[in-house]
Amino acid sequence: MISKEQFNKEIALIITNAIREDVGDGDHSSLACIPSTATGKAKLLVKDTGIIAGIDFAKQVFNYVDKDLKIETLLQEGDSVKHGDIVFYVEGSSQSILKSERLVLNAMQRMSAIATKTNYFVKLLEGTGTKILDTRKTTPGIRALEKWAVKIGGGENHRFALYDMIMLKDNHIDFAGGLGKAIEKTKNYLKETNRDLKIIVEARDLHEVQQILDAKGVYRILLDNFSFKDTKAAVKLIGNQCLTESSGGINEHTIRDYAECGVNYISSGALTHSVYNMDLSLKAV
Repeated sequence: MISKEQFNKEIALIITNAIREDVGDGDHSSLACIPSTATGKAKLLVKDTGIIAGIDFAKQVFNYVDKDLKIETLLQEGDSVKHGDIVFYVEGSSQSILKSERLVLNAMQRMSAIATKTNYFVKLLEGTGTKILDTRKTTPGIRALEKWAVKIGGGENHRFALYDMIMLKDNHIDFAGGLGKAIEKTKNYLKETNRDLKIIVEARDLHEVQQILDAKGVYRILLDNFSFKDTKAAVKLIGNQCLTESSGGINEHTIRDYAECGVNYISSGALTHSVYNMDLSLKAV
């Protein structure tokens, strides 16, 4: 994953762009009927069940819009919530609260949905030693939020983007002229450019697993769309030579079986691309 500093920059960019997109030259609904001196208080109300996420992001949004807004948190990131729970109170300029409202809700609803789904998968894996990973199958422009939510839900982050890890998949391998050539060219590239990036290589069958092991220097082998039988065989073949990852349509019905094959990681795009937003609202009090 990227550094904490780079991650914070991504979050700052999301906030700046989202406020630009939503507010433009002014929140004219509020400007038209609420005095600039008016103050108020609102609560973040839960109307659903699951894992709450995005509280710290909400604080950053409120602070960006108006540094004088005061937030009183009643719950913490990753807490289980139910209908009727209050996550926090925000108090200060009524115009500022309303200007922040939609971004806070949009982000927290999606982040909470992702954290809830991730936590569900984490619990399915309990006792196996296998960890759940996200992917790059994220919403364009808000990847940092979605990967943050995965962490809050108890999952692990895969690479953040194309620049922080090498991942050789089937198309890379085919375009490069084969598995051996792809790995060799990658090693040379990293040496020539003085980059220290981990290498993950996708295997399509057990023969390719052996080829990857023979090439050496690979951090993790991605066992894509392997059967349970072949996954067990691959894990045995790989041993401690590198880490293993299963992927390819794995869902809540099959995830435990794949974990029991002995893989270190299971990656799932569904953590971020197939969720239903948690129902939250910001209500004046």
